Amino acid sequence: MDSLIAASARALAAGDALGALKRVALRDDPPALALRGIAMAQLGELSRARELLRRAARGFGSHEELARARCVVAEAEVALATRDIGDSPRALALAAATLEAHGDPANALQARLIAARRLLLLGRLDQARSALARLDGASGLSASLAAVVALAQAELALRSLQVDAAEAALLRAHDAAERSRVPALRAEVAEARTALARPAARRRMAGAEQALRLDEVAALLASDALVVDACRRGVGVGGTWRPLARRPVLFTLVRALAEAWPGDVDREALIAGAFRTQRPDETHRARLRVEIGRLRALVASMAAIEATARGFVLRPHDDRPVAVLAPPIDGDQGALVALLSDGAPWSTSALALALGASQRTVQRALAELEAEARVRAIGQARSRRWLAPPLGGFTTILLLPAALPIE
Repeated sequence: MDSLIAASARALAAGDALGALKRVALRDDPPALALRGIAMAQLGELSRARELLRRAARGFGSHEELARARCVVAEAEVALATRDIGDSPRALALAAATLEAHGDPANALQARLIAARRLLLLGRLDQARSALARLDGASGLSASLAAVVALAQAELALRSLQVDAAEAALLRAHDAAERSRVPALRAEVAEARTALARPAARRRMAGAEQALRLDEVAALLASDALVVDACRRGVGVGGTWRPLARRPVLFTLVRALAEAWPGDVDREALIAGAFRTQRPDETHRARLRVEIGRLRALVASMAAIEATARGFVLRPHDDRPVAVLAPPIDGDQGALVALLSDGAPWSTSALALALGASQRTVQRALAELEAEARVRAIGQARSRRWLAPPLGGFTTILLLPAALPIE
């Protein structure tokens, strides 16, 4: 390593990106390109950073696989920051193995942490849990890396509604961030801790509505109440859960019955909500009877659905109370808005991947949100990215895809 490269690397390690650039700005050899790429990433020029890191990785020879692996890890971190999460994780896994084999545990841990954070973004919580478990208690973690690991563990716990575990992870993240003395990490930890105190959902019960924090949501789901959950679209009591995310008609019916509880709901109102028609005829009434029969069978272990003179009424077993857990914002695009409100620019393909939907479906939803001025686009064609302002006043944990474990 020559003196300029060494000096540039020391400047980067100290957080002096401009100082690092001054020493290697006019050089195009692979080590200089790699340092320039990392410096540009620290300055927020992510597209340029990625280009430089790719050139550096291509420039290293076959005997320099350690240096190439470090470039792959740095590029993967830039890709994560730009929400470019569609690439196969195989290259990152190979880079981690190479780094471990060459005795670079710090960068190997960084690679595995990037892979775990990508899984969190995609809502693959079980895989993220396994990936983070490999990092828990690992030796060689720097303070800043330990803070990021703890933040990822906190997000995983929050999305699983394990509030106590999330608070413990945030405390570890706070301690590590203080040791690292990195202002951005301190701010990120403080923001995550603040989210715990914000409303995450609304409880509608017997005609009244109340905002709930995440710990209150967890308490409601663990209570003996029959909960119709409009965040993850299902109905449950304690440990019993019936998912209805793929059965929108049944979910609309059970939500209407729960919101009217302990009263009944008029047949015409149920038809209008479930079948989206204002002119019901006999076919709609016959279909309503069929759908109510299907719903009755699905919730039989939790409640009965009885016919009344004007419609239907929900009768939970054992005189349980009925509550509706509504998302903090109205509308069908809550998950999409929640992803976009993280402040990062998302591509349509990345959004589709995270939501488990087709790109065409996401494009239609984005067009509707853009018409309502709730999102905005930057760039054109393949480089187009989407942004949305932060959703202030509440936390979006329950809106994110796969927010809670679903059977």
